[in-house]
Amino acid sequence: MTKIDIISGFLGAGKTTFIKKMIDEVYKGEKLVLIENEFGEVGIDGGFLKDAGIEISEMNSGCICCSLVGDFNKNLHEVIERFSPDRILIEPSGVGKLSDVMTSVINVEKEEDVKLNALVTVVNGLKGTKQMKAFGEFFNNQIECATTVVLSRTQKAKEEKIEELVKDIQNLNPKAAIITTPWNEISGEAILKVLEGQNNLNSEMKHLAEELHEEHEHEHHHEHEHHHEHEHHEHHHEHEHHHDHDHDHEHEHEHNHDHECSCGHDHDHEHHHHHHADDIFTSWGKETPHKFERATIENAMKKFVDTTEYGTIIRSKGMVPSTDGTWIYFDLVDGEYELREGEPDYTGKIVVIGTDVEEDKLLELFGI
Repeated sequence: MTKIDIISGFLGAGKTTFIKKMIDEVYKGEKLVLIENEFGEVGIDGGFLKDAGIEISEMNSGCICCSLVGDFNKNLHEVIERFSPDRILIEPSGVGKLSDVMTSVINVEKEEDVKLNALVTVVNGLKGTKQMKAFGEFFNNQIECATTVVLSRTQKAKEEKIEELVKDIQNLNPKAAIITTPWNEISGEAILKVLEGQNNLNSEMKHLAEELHEEHEHEHHHEHEHHHEHEHHEHHHEHEHHHDHDHDHEHEHEHNHDHECSCGHDHDHEHHHHHHADDIFTSWGKETPHKFERATIENAMKKFVDTTEYGTIIRSKGMVPSTDGTWIYFDLVDGEYELREGEPDYTGKIVVIGTDVEEDKLLELFGI
């Protein structure tokens, strides 16, 4: 029996950090596979986790929904057949709907010896309330279907802010356990007890997820009939992966880049009800050997925070070689960023996600 845990959360909530904590503290002795579904062309987070010696299967193909559900199911079957893992962790795209991912796993449960286990949503403790209002359905769906909500960055938040956020979460989902203790103060074992203690809610959440998924599909087909002249969204794949990973494990890439989302476009951000992430968000990704000045990266982050010159940028991350011989790892989430030194990767990678993204200007901004 393979347990399947879904670790969802909006862009930059801290999913990868949470997964790393759980791997380091709890899942060490298990045969583990992580399936990542990045929104956009360039997979980044696998780089942060590869040192843990776990199998990583990346699907860099947009949100798990519509036409991608078939690909995702195939990917899941292949992972089970190839590795027979004790546990599969699925890290959906930050703008993927938890109900869509759950429905895919429910379908696989019918054919394989697997069970949907922990349903976790990581929420940024500093920005959750604001994001709930700004991103509506994409954000709320992840909370409604979770059995446990884990707040990140609570050590930096004011007490009243956390209390307000907890109330907002409880209004959407009164049954979920909400972990508010800072991660450095709580052990992975204590978190695992909460996650698996909530499994009695799984059948209820499965039922809800299937309802939401059906409603979503119904609206999707209904809209399609009324939007004959919509544009197709395409992911432009600027690079091909021909590289050897010098890791202890094989690092699989499952690329499905010509994903076209066939639902009607509605860019009214106040009312993106039952729309797909591809209609609202643009993801720009670039792999490059270019050596960067630290000042160039710092300047780009400042521009994203202080201006809308390049669009409304809500997430940017990457790891790139520096002119001084080190590697710069950078990470921007909704108005805050950090730069640090990190391990070299096989090539430089940059990802920028936002709305109304000026893709042509980004090359100039990064000087490539």
